[in-house]
Amino acid sequence: MSRLHLILDKPSDWVGYYPSDDLITAHDYLAQGSRTDTTPTQVINLCDSFRYLSYGYYTSLLAEARGHKVIPSIRTINDLARKSIYSLNMDQLDAALNKLRSRKQGVPNSATETTQFTMTLCFGQTLHEPLADLGRQIFEQYPCPILQVSFHHGQNWQIESLRPGNLKQLSEAEQDLFAAALDSFSKKVWRKPSTRKRYRYELAVLINREEKLPPSDNGALRQIIRAGRKLGIDVDLIEKKDFGHLAEYDALFIRETTSISNHTYRFAKKAEVEGMVVMDDPRSILRCCNKVYLADLLASKGIPTPQTTLLYKGQTRQLEKLAGELTYPGVLKIPDGAFSKGVVKVETPEALIQQASAFFRQSAIVLLQEYLYTDYDWRIGILNNKPLFACQYFMSKGHWQIYNHTQAKTVSGRFQTLPVEQVPAAVIKTALKATRLIGDGLYGVDLKQSGDRVVVIEVNDNPNLDSGVEDAFLGAELYHRVMFEFLRRMEQRQR
Repeated sequence: MSRLHLILDKPSDWVGYYPSDDLITAHDYLAQGSRTDTTPTQVINLCDSFRYLSYGYYTSLLAEARGHKVIPSIRTINDLARKSIYSLNMDQLDAALNKLRSRKQGVPNSATETTQFTMTLCFGQTLHEPLADLGRQIFEQYPCPILQVSFHHGQNWQIESLRPGNLKQLSEAEQDLFAAALDSFSKKVWRKPSTRKRYRYELAVLINREEKLPPSDNGALRQIIRAGRKLGIDVDLIEKKDFGHLAEYDALFIRETTSISNHTYRFAKKAEVEGMVVMDDPRSILRCCNKVYLADLLASKGIPTPQTTLLYKGQTRQLEKLAGELTYPGVLKIPDGAFSKGVVKVETPEALIQQASAFFRQSAIVLLQEYLYTDYDWRIGILNNKPLFACQYFMSKGHWQIYNHTQAKTVSGRFQTLPVEQVPAAVIKTALKATRLIGDGLYGVDLKQSGDRVVVIEVNDNPNLDSGVEDAFLGAELYHRVMFEFLRRMEQRQR
């Protein structure tokens, strides 16, 4: 059996809610003294104040001393007293509050009204639906039954303060919210999924169910889960909204297209800060996602690439001069494109100038590379500086790229997956040289081979692992090798 205590300053604070046998005053709870009772006990501290040495403070302090699970904990109380706000996903705060304002849900119009707004959280739940994800994040980082979140608008909306709230401050609608949230929370509090007990480690796989071209399809994700569990790793699929839960895991595997400018990089950074194993790590994302950085890195280390020129925004005369001297066609690339997006073949000086001008609206630097036609590109998968798989990706029919985005539906060319041993030695050697400059994670190196010439097109972090494609030769063994590498690293961290 388990036990739940709802701690109040006085019984009258519970007026308006259903009677409960779980209620106890702070004085009575503190006066119980230490017991040898080992019954699992959850304490929900609903005192009016948590200031230092108050009844509320002592309730949480002695609950921890008695081995009870308590919310808020002393750590949370101290963190809130310092008004510290760390690691919150604030990117969409401004948009969410503006959405609330458009619905006239009590959020001021910053142009004409006061620039303050306060939201009440009850166990992370809020009456303001557009702020639901943020509310959950705050509660996960600062678990407190009732929180008052104050926002301030300067250039953008920002969180100004977090303060513990109390039952007396709740409006009628908020009282209903509190009752429902308490019921939901108390039901979850003792639930420990039995599946966890069978596994030594827990791995989070970050996905985006709305992504049209994800790095792993559903079949591959099932294989990842199966391979992990055979090795004693419980594998959970998580999404952007689960940022606040990330620290609960031992490792993170990113299976969503990465970008320095979106949440995937924040997930990688947080995992690294938390001491988790992460693929791919923030450094690899930084080095792979920007083609300007990658081109400079490869060139500086003598790794063969197509002839590359950097074009700079605002250098009109130099661009016009180059356009007149270039041998066409050429390939123009935006630095952070993926899956053949942001890559354009230019056939004339006019096309080069026009397309470069369009790309300059997105980036101050654009890459211009020589055009090398081949029937296919090599993709060599590398894991921990060892070859993992080898594919030939053929150009889309009637198109010069693997992916053809010019049609209503994106079309890709056929592929052929080969044993690594059948790949020309120069291709494998060049791929390994390139990835050693990046790190020891999971990479996909794209190369072109023309006669004896082998050049690196790019190095991709979190390369595709799709069922029936990259795993066509190794099958389930491919996923076993990836999961075994996670296991090796997690065991190494634990030691």
